[in-house]
Amino acid sequence: MAQDPYREFRQAVDRGDEKIDLGRAALAIALSDYPNLDIAAYLARIDQLAVEVVHRGAAGGDVYQSIAALNYVLFQHHGFRGNRDDYYDPKNSYLNEVIERKIGIPITLSLLYMEVAQRVGLALDGVGFPGHFLVRCINKDAEIVIDPFDNGEIKSREELGRMLEGLYGRAIGLRPEFLKPASKTEILRRMLGNLKAIFLRANDLVKLLAVLDRLIILAPAAVEEIRDRGSVYLRLECYPQARADFETYLRLAPRADDAGAVRDQLVSLAKQVMSIH
Repeated sequence: MAQDPYREFRQAVDRGDEKIDLGRAALAIALSDYPNLDIAAYLARIDQLAVEVVHRGAAGGDVYQSIAALNYVLFQHHGFRGNRDDYYDPKNSYLNEVIERKIGIPITLSLLYMEVAQRVGLALDGVGFPGHFLVRCINKDAEIVIDPFDNGEIKSREELGRMLEGLYGRAIGLRPEFLKPASKTEILRRMLGNLKAIFLRANDLVKLLAVLDRLIILAPAAVEEIRDRGSVYLRLECYPQARADFETYLRLAPRADDAGAVRDQLVSLAKQVMSIH
């Protein structure tokens, strides 16, 4: 039986950030494309990966030993890897597909890495590093930065600097905020933001709408997402829904730079609805 994708996602995230089951919430993102997805089965597969990591020797308490065991199980034994050939394939952003195909992008591979690590007692934070999601571990006041997209390599500060230079095209200092831990909500928002960009580029309005719905469930006062959903509703000729989102946007952001344009859109929308009737 197909599940209600919005109910599942809402139940997964409608709690304090620290209580969000990140793996379950990430899998719930995929329910629009995979309505019969067995979330429990995929969580069990993550559990099994953790069992293999423990058997590899991750239960001894040494952080570097745990990282080595994680890396062996995920990247050598199971062959998980970064998708460098088709980075913008939406399947890279669905955790079930990452588990099935053993291929993903930095944020989904990092999420899987964190979920397995959590199950073996290794606390990792997600890091919204510019242009490339990473994970980090604090060990005896030492900061260990790991790149699951690069087979779990530990990155030195010099390597992180080179990554920034590649992104910005010039040398740039490694600022503390670049390695700031991301909340679970921020991680989910970044995953959804990737899908939003992909479906916007592909002009896939139905899938774009499903992503925007989840972004708004995650952050009900996210005014830009509400405005963007209104624009998608308008293009889909769902006029009452478009009007409701535009009105909500103006109520929440009456002084936004584009507030005048949105008001004009509402006037045009009212005339359009009248002409239909």
